[in-house]
Amino acid sequence: MLEKYKDYLDNDHDFDRRTFIAILSIVIVFSGVFGFIYEFIFYYFNSGMTTFYYRGGNFLPWINIYAIGAVLIYFLTYKIRKKPFKVFILSVLITGILELVAGYVLYELGNGFRCWDYNNEILNFGNIGGFVCLRSVLIFGISSLLLMYVVIPVTFYLARIIDPKKFFIVSIVICSIFLIDEVYNFAIARIINTPRASDVYKSIGFKYMQF
Repeated sequence: MLEKYKDYLDNDHDFDRRTFIAILSIVIVFSGVFGFIYEFIFYYFNSGMTTFYYRGGNFLPWINIYAIGAVLIYFLTYKIRKKPFKVFILSVLITGILELVAGYVLYELGNGFRCWDYNNEILNFGNIGGFVCLRSVLIFGISSLLLMYVVIPVTFYLARIIDPKKFFIVSIVICSIFLIDEVYNFAIARIINTPRASDVYKSIGFKYMQF
């Protein structure tokens, strides 16, 4: 096992296009689910350990900005994976810029709409306009180490031991389910005026914080 891990760090890994897409699909699903779990736990503590909130805009437990951040981290830190401290620092910068830009753009285009607001959260040191804070990017930096030194190596290993066709089909199907859920709630439900995840969950009593 140590030899396989050393191989991950020391050697470039060339996968065919189909396998590479399957690997990205796994990263997208894992990171979005990870983000949901993190926010589910964090906002419980943020409420004074009184209330669990359902975070995200989908029926499934998945938050899109975590998937976007993970894909960026993968592409921008893979070549320096031998140097975890550099991976950490670059990931902090990547996620900080992503949060700041995304939060500001949504705020401006949405006439003051916020998907998150660090002004109203605990441990919000280093807060910039409620869009980004030091606590968040440090956690994202630590999470990037989990991504680059656990999730990616395991995914590479699975890609090599599982039949390529099966690996591709399973990965794509699972990722497609999450993305269809995202597209429905983000766009289709608005266009055809059908209930979104937030409407459904609120109707059955969930404390819902929309992302």
